[in-house]
Amino acid sequence: MLENFELKDHVALITGGNGGIGFGMAKGLAEAGCSVVLVGRNRDKGDKARIYLQSLGLQASFIAIDICNEISCQKLIDLVVQQFGKINVLINNAGMNIRKQPEEYQIKEWREVIETNLTSAFMLSQIVHPHMKRNGSGKIINIGSMMSIFGSSYSVAYAASKGGVVQMTKSMACAWGADNIQVNAILPGWIDTALTRQARQEINGLEQSVANRTPSQRWGATEDLAGIAIFLASKASHFITGAVIPVDGGYSIQGI
Repeated sequence: MLENFELKDHVALITGGNGGIGFGMAKGLAEAGCSVVLVGRNRDKGDKARIYLQSLGLQASFIAIDICNEISCQKLIDLVVQQFGKINVLINNAGMNIRKQPEEYQIKEWREVIETNLTSAFMLSQIVHPHMKRNGSGKIINIGSMMSIFGSSYSVAYAASKGGVVQMTKSMACAWGADNIQVNAILPGWIDTALTRQARQEINGLEQSVANRTPSQRWGATEDLAGIAIFLASKASHFITGAVIPVDGGYSIQGI
């Protein structure tokens, strides 16, 4: 049965794969035999991530683009298909947040968060769909958040975008199941990343309150996302689609 989790000869594209949760998933996929294509805006950061994976003997490349640009997204998919001949797995992980009270938000800030977190995931999924359909199978993994479930006064746009990711996932799963394309979502809990370190600086008491609420009594690490990424990218999950899976140490089940 272990062969069901092997990803040899698979190609995975991971947006935001040059750091944080995206890098944790990319490393796990690469260790399972997958060729990973890291995508991000920061070329220096992306090259460092690529070089590190390659130093471990893993198959990795990096492409720098703006995923909010439709033309760039089309060029990205075309380039990866041209280079590798296929894309087996798309992980829509890139995300950002601007923490403000709703009444303080500027429309341009709202649009930036929505376009980065939600619209880019839609565009890339839509563009990759015909390639996966032609190949006879595919896996799309969308990254939501605890804010897909909960609200907060300081994350109105982020919460809206991540709630949208979940409903988009379910709709795509319905639409593309007949094409043998499984679309699922992961909801990471509070994971120790650059993004959440900034949140801990901006929100008093966040670090301890998260640890207190989490049955595991700790924040997550980026490598905690590797296992679920491998599972959802592999044939072990062929009959799972439209699922929304928290990876949060039990944070979302704790009542108080």
